[in-house]
Amino acid sequence: MNILLALLPALCWGLFPILVSKIGGRPANQIWGIGIGSTFVGIIVLLLTHVHIPLRIFILSLLSGIFWSTGQVGQFVSYKNIGVSQTMPISTGFQLLGNSIIGVIAFGEWPGLKTKIFGFLTLILIIIGVSLTAITDKGSKYKVKLKNIFFLLLTTIGYWIYSSFPKTINADAQTIYFPQMLGILSGAILYLFCTQQIKEVREKISWLDAAGGMLFGAGALAYIFSAKLNGVTSAFIFSQLSVVISTLGGMYLLHEDKTGRELKYTYAGLILITVGSIITGLI
Repeated sequence: MNILLALLPALCWGLFPILVSKIGGRPANQIWGIGIGSTFVGIIVLLLTHVHIPLRIFILSLLSGIFWSTGQVGQFVSYKNIGVSQTMPISTGFQLLGNSIIGVIAFGEWPGLKTKIFGFLTLILIIIGVSLTAITDKGSKYKVKLKNIFFLLLTTIGYWIYSSFPKTINADAQTIYFPQMLGILSGAILYLFCTQQIKEVREKISWLDAAGGMLFGAGALAYIFSAKLNGVTSAFIFSQLSVVISTLGGMYLLHEDKTGRELKYTYAGLILITVGSIITGLI
């Protein structure tokens, strides 16, 4: 039962980009839908748990959710430009790299010289894996350019802040869950206003994309319980399998065609990223 619960976040987060891409719409439609869907799940959790949320924790959690939405907008734009099967391994690799480096520098993780050397060698493994998944042949529909990679790296900073946030406060995951989901909605509203796309709120497809938000919210909730039952390290390792689901789903469900050479590099890259993430979680 514990293993099934541990696999649930990977399943939800792996299917989430496929569902949103399948429903369609512009990034503005998608981020609004995700905000609505995830907040809906957050409200349900709040009503069921009756947790007390101190004002300071509420505000900080809200801000972390806003930063998450920044990273998610980057992914939505990249789905259109380079496809889900290219975006997810690159984005996941950047998240693992950034979170690991922040953990070492800001929170004193990987104590000892040997552990640090081993850890950074693992990060090099992840970088190689990311590089392999980004290889495309001439004339490919989803050609990965340097600007695409730089854009993903820049927007991934929002994910780094979101992921690092729980380590900076003394509050359990259930307490910060609702304000984080509300922060995602707030980030979506800010994005729509700043890009002058507020009219997308009224479009039907924006509300259909809320299904993706509920799937993401369900995965985040399952991760909380998985971390309690299986430990944070095990929960993290299992959740990283989402990149395999989303990448393969992009190729076979969204029909993001790849040449034989591209497929070999993608499979090899996924193996390296998965192995690297497992080792990183065990350090």
